[in-house]
Amino acid sequence: MAREIDEAWIDEAIDRYRRIEDLHADFGAAVAAHTVSVHSPDQSIEVVVTAAGDIVDIKMHGGLRHREPAEFAREMRSVVTSAAEAARWAREKLHGEVFGSFRTLEGH
Repeated sequence: MAREIDEAWIDEAIDRYRRIEDLHADFGAAVAAHTVSVHSPDQSIEVVVTAAGDIVDIKMHGGLRHREPAEFAREMRSVVTSAAEAARWAREKLHGEVFGSFRTLEGH
């Protein structure tokens, strides 16, 4: 038994695929361009990270001369961990904004 081909459904699926490709490109651009700034618990280190997770800047507030290496390492680990979490949060938020109104093909 031959199956009927629903041309309208196929056309809609092709259009939706193209729209997904466009949204994916928009999402990629937004993730690369959106930055988040986080600070170490003592506010001495600031890390700027993209939503993609790339560190684009690190700023030190105050001198390093009198800091203990172990203390500095703890602060650096803490702020880098926070930056990774902030990047993940930003990606999720951007994903919701870009793809949030996109409806599925289910039910067609």
